[in-house]
Amino acid sequence: MFPTHDPDRVALLEGKQKRVWVPLTAWPRTEKELPQVEVDINWVRFSTENHRTRAEQMRAVHESGQPDLFKLDPLGPEAQEAQYQILSRQEGFDALKADLLARGQQESAILTAEGVLINGNRRSAALRSLYRDGHLKFQYVTCWILPKDATLDELLYLEAELQVARDFKQDYSWVNEALLIEDLYNREGKNWDRVAKRMHRKVAEVRDLFEKLQQVHQLVALSQGARLHVDFTENESAFDELAKHIKNKPIKEADSVKAAYFLGILSGAEYRNLRHLRRPDAADLVRRELEDDPALKPLLDAAEASAAGQGQGQGQGRGDELDDLLGEPDPQSSLHSMLGFVATKKPEASFTLESGDKVVAKDALASLKSAVTAAAEEAAEEQKDQGAVLAPLVRADKAIAELGRVLSTLPRARAFKEWTEEDLLDKISEMEKLIKRIRGN
Repeated sequence: MFPTHDPDRVALLEGKQKRVWVPLTAWPRTEKELPQVEVDINWVRFSTENHRTRAEQMRAVHESGQPDLFKLDPLGPEAQEAQYQILSRQEGFDALKADLLARGQQESAILTAEGVLINGNRRSAALRSLYRDGHLKFQYVTCWILPKDATLDELLYLEAELQVARDFKQDYSWVNEALLIEDLYNREGKNWDRVAKRMHRKVAEVRDLFEKLQQVHQLVALSQGARLHVDFTENESAFDELAKHIKNKPIKEADSVKAAYFLGILSGAEYRNLRHLRRPDAADLVRRELEDDPALKPLLDAAEASAAGQGQGQGQGRGDELDDLLGEPDPQSSLHSMLGFVATKKPEASFTLESGDKVVAKDALASLKSAVTAAAEEAAEEQKDQGAVLAPLVRADKAIAELGRVLSTLPRARAFKEWTEEDLLDKISEMEKLIKRIRGN
């Protein structure tokens, strides 16, 4: 979209009268005073490059079947109407309209030199909606106008700067924020220090968002269009725990935990339960539940038959996207066939088992949720049992450590005249009695 390419629109803004020059502190250049003008609300164009709606745009592209919906003619009527619909369907849009109706526009929007909204897209959409509803006082929107030579990098940095302010940040889902970080990371030469400075965040925070986004990328790719990034905005905690756990784990363990988590996320399992599956045998625990459940065993058989059929069609064992997405060329997870099978099924889709029974994917996922939850609960009980087994040894280690401290402090204590050796011998006698009882048990 940039640099500007519509001289008529540029000329219209340049010719606006009653300009007021006001500083825009977030603008990355040294000269921060920019002109403010009033512009017709139907004339401004929504930005299709804004990260606040990136995941929602992916969904619109998928649903429309038009890969170039926002690229071919981003300022044209089709792309603009699609972007308007995305903005008007976002959570809190009605509340925003009500606030604007009561108080009017409180903050200026930001336009490129040809009238594309860099900031204030939601507010402008709400103003346009109010104007369409018959509130004629909302015909105009007050905007800062950026220089004609503003670059795409400067616009991205401006978005990042505005994003850190509270009033702007609330518009982002964690997925869209992570997509912004990913773009900055690529533009800044994969330099995390520079990305963190742009976002006014710590390096660890921006890296964490980036890393859990990579897990979303993988699951979306694995679904082959059945699931989209926007579908996982409610699963941040699960992706966060998964990304942190597998970061430095061996490939086999990471693959097992990832498969269990992905299946749990797809089926709607609670992340508080999934955290019990952060262990090397996570996939095996879930698979046992599938094999032991008469209602789920046919689903598992269908998944493995499908995986075998794909492998034969490709001439390579069990080869599919899982090989690239979830591990080594020969994945070790025992859940891969099931995960690959259900990931590509939209919840409303149906499929047929080997018995001839037809199953709706949503019902199958509900059953899978029960299996994943049962496996997680079993893992939690095992952890409790393991804790009970280890508890005496842990306490013994602490006692040994304390006795070591006794030895280190004893010489200094004996140097004082108040020291009484008999008191120490009494304590030693008590410890010996306890040790004798421990041995007897």
